[in-house]
Amino acid sequence: MLFAGLDISTQSCKLIIINTKSEETEFSASVNYDTDLPEFKTKNGVIEGLPEGVSESNPLMWIKGVDLVFEKLLQSDVQQDKIECVSVSGQQHGLVALYKNGKLSRPTSKLWNDFSTQNECEYLTEVVGGTEKMIKEIGNTQRTGYTASKILHMKNNEPELYKKTAIFFLVHNYINWFLTGGVAVMEPGDVSGMALWNPTKNAWSNKVINAIDSELKSKLPIIKPSNKTIGYISTALVEKFGFSKSCKIDAGCGDNMYGAIGTGNIEQGIATISLGTSGTVYTFLEKPFIDMKGEISSFCDSTGNYLSLLCVSNLANGYNQILKKFNISHKEFNEIVKKTPKGNNGKILIPWFEGERTPDVPMGTPTYFGFALNDFTKENLCRAVIEGAVLNLYDGFTRMPVDVKEIRLTGGLSKSSVWRETIADIFEAEVVPVDGEGAAMGAAIHAAWVWNKEEGNSVVLPKILKPFVKLIEEERTKPDFKNHNIYRIQKKMFSILSKNLRNSDSGDIFKLRTEILALSKKG
Repeated sequence: MLFAGLDISTQSCKLIIINTKSEETEFSASVNYDTDLPEFKTKNGVIEGLPEGVSESNPLMWIKGVDLVFEKLLQSDVQQDKIECVSVSGQQHGLVALYKNGKLSRPTSKLWNDFSTQNECEYLTEVVGGTEKMIKEIGNTQRTGYTASKILHMKNNEPELYKKTAIFFLVHNYINWFLTGGVAVMEPGDVSGMALWNPTKNAWSNKVINAIDSELKSKLPIIKPSNKTIGYISTALVEKFGFSKSCKIDAGCGDNMYGAIGTGNIEQGIATISLGTSGTVYTFLEKPFIDMKGEISSFCDSTGNYLSLLCVSNLANGYNQILKKFNISHKEFNEIVKKTPKGNNGKILIPWFEGERTPDVPMGTPTYFGFALNDFTKENLCRAVIEGAVLNLYDGFTRMPVDVKEIRLTGGLSKSSVWRETIADIFEAEVVPVDGEGAAMGAAIHAAWVWNKEEGNSVVLPKILKPFVKLIEEERTKPDFKNHNIYRIQKKMFSILSKNLRNSDSGDIFKLRTEILALSKKG
């Protein structure tokens, strides 16, 4: 009883095979695009040398990555012909465009972290009638990370390529198309992050689609449920890698949806925090939540329910930079922070190092509050960086409709005791890291669940999930109630500072700063 999960992330391709009979992980392998596929000339999975704000990759690199992990599987002891179903997790929002013959009409894909489509976002919002009407139309605002503005950008800047494009895919749909040999299908989870689909109505927004092009809908594949298969693995892959002809391909979903499954976040009251250069917090919901400020993303999930998600642009980036600046290790950072009191004696860093997504301040810059002349020490700055990152995350999280009882952590920083302690204290909830690759594991678990349902086996998702989602209990961290009063004041201070910086009656301070930079460049 073998099931496969593929995760096509920004930087790598991962494959996990689970055995639901033995309740063991049979196989795990990954391909790093930068080092294993140097011919695509990427850094962190993104083509190097692109203009500022542009982030793109060649979709053929992802296909090559799948081939390589399948080659590793072929060389293993795993019996490929025993794999019953494959499910694909993909980085959300990336746009893949194909000609009618299946070849790429645009040789590269704009990724989730491409910020070059702000003008298109503003145009779509204006045409629909403003932010509030846009939120009512699609449950979200238009953001550069989402897919709608990427499609409009292509139409505006590459009209001939746009005109000849027959199919627009998201990343995981494109991989499904490859695995099945040409099945063109989408599903509600990933699609709800396109800013073209209303997750509460489970329907395309004709108003937004027509604002781009009245012919666009004909280029969008049909939507099928997230919790069903879409076909069988292609004959070519059967012959090349030894899969069974009866191996099914699951509908797949976005990496955040499968990250929820892979961390056991399938019931209300649990939140998952992914600690990377950027950071996300997401939680399972039985009913959709629409944030009328547009700061919290409203998505469908991969189980027929919903996913409420917050994303911040700045998380580990400031931390990594301070390690580099002071030439210190992770372990040394932990010891340095312990030399300062929690709450940092009222010193706060607003960590908008490279603009910020939540809150929406694309031109934002870091701001230091409460620092006296002698306070810019290594110890104070280390404490400020970690608390600032977690406070920024928490400030957005307060808009989410969840009374959190437990936080599951993924990402490299989950190994850090000081990060776990700071999150537990500020969020006032127990924190526990999850072992393994969340999204790839979530995909494999989902494949097993869907296949069993279609075979008529009454196996519920929690039962399949339980043996494979491994919580690192020895690193479970409880909030220290001695610090609650300090952190509650600090959270209030951070929130006031954040609002004041963004909502000044005197003007946009960040925009004024860009004017100085522009004048300085002119000399």
